[in-house]
Amino acid sequence: MTALERFLDYVSFDTMSIESIDAYPSTPGQRELLDHLRSQLQEAGVPDVRQDAKYGCVYASIPSNCPERTIPAIGFIAHVDTSEAMSGKDPKPRVIENYDGEDIVLNEELGVVTRMEDFPEMRGMKGKTIVVTDGTTLLGADDKAGVTEIMEMFLYFLAHPEEKHGTICIAFTAEEETGRGVDHFDVAGFGAHFAYTVDGGRLGDIAGETFNAAGAKLSVKGRSVHPGDACGRMINAVQVLMDFHARLPEKDRPEHTKDREGFFHLTEMSGDVESAKAEYIIRDHDDAKFEERKEIFARAVEETDAAYGGEVLFCKLEDQYYNMGRRLEPHPEVMEKAMKAMRECGVEPDNKPIRGGTDGSRLSFLGLPCPNLCTGGGNFHGKHEYLCVDEMLTTIEILKALVREWAL
Repeated sequence: MTALERFLDYVSFDTMSIESIDAYPSTPGQRELLDHLRSQLQEAGVPDVRQDAKYGCVYASIPSNCPERTIPAIGFIAHVDTSEAMSGKDPKPRVIENYDGEDIVLNEELGVVTRMEDFPEMRGMKGKTIVVTDGTTLLGADDKAGVTEIMEMFLYFLAHPEEKHGTICIAFTAEEETGRGVDHFDVAGFGAHFAYTVDGGRLGDIAGETFNAAGAKLSVKGRSVHPGDACGRMINAVQVLMDFHARLPEKDRPEHTKDREGFFHLTEMSGDVESAKAEYIIRDHDDAKFEERKEIFARAVEETDAAYGGEVLFCKLEDQYYNMGRRLEPHPEVMEKAMKAMRECGVEPDNKPIRGGTDGSRLSFLGLPCPNLCTGGGNFHGKHEYLCVDEMLTTIEILKALVREWAL
């Protein structure tokens, strides 16, 4: 089986995760793919394969073949679930060889076109082989590309015992897209001293920082009165939310921020005069600015509630994850070795903070320092998602070089 065939096999599984379903995994397709991965590892003769009977996570390892010296055990992690932003059921991936760098008609009948004016970075893949969708589903490269790359690397070292390496640990998880990916991760049983999530984008992407993250749920208790008699009596719950939103900094939103700039993001709002609710996410890379953002948010809640007489606007604000850079700073070799492995494969590392989070964010704070590496995919969570096969193959070589780097 080639790497491309393996990837196409994995994306055929419908593994959308659903945040509103309180189960792990939240959908049966995730467990089906995890079972499939476990079977593949067992059939390949991997000496140590285990699967969490309740939650489905798959773990495997190949022991060190350098008994004469101590080499840190290194882990690689990817998630099988796809975003609920768009269906991944019954995908019809199309392989385009020698891509011409021009607009791609994904679905002529529906008029779905990946236009280079919207996705100019794709011109850099001219002459390469890419996999795209048919315009009706997402592809699933996030993160089945990472699953494929880890499997290819892992099975290579299994088949080449002459290659010197320390203990190699791998894990495949569910529910990353819902933020619950490592809720049941067995850090101690995994056995790695350091690890890498393979869950990034373009070739060369490497990240040792993520956002600090918080989530807020707002609810409003309004008062419905006939609009003809509403003066001084009605409390319009939807209007309360609008007034609250107007108190937040206007330009501190995702559509106006980039690089290390944080934001407040309204992700959901619904309601009527009598009651309404909204959800926000709060993000910043800087610890002090993150705390300041939470204070700004809480103050806006207090001021809005007071403006309507109190006991009208209610808020539940909780931290979600933290910038993993805090936990990687004491271990600079984790990033340094990854960047050296990239350069050995002719790839210049693009080290920049993730404007989001990964399972590695929480794993790093659970005692497993865990930066994020590229996969070769892009335009995730939608019908314009793609995978560059050439970049996937190079990423596999980077993972191999990284294992060798730790064994030096």
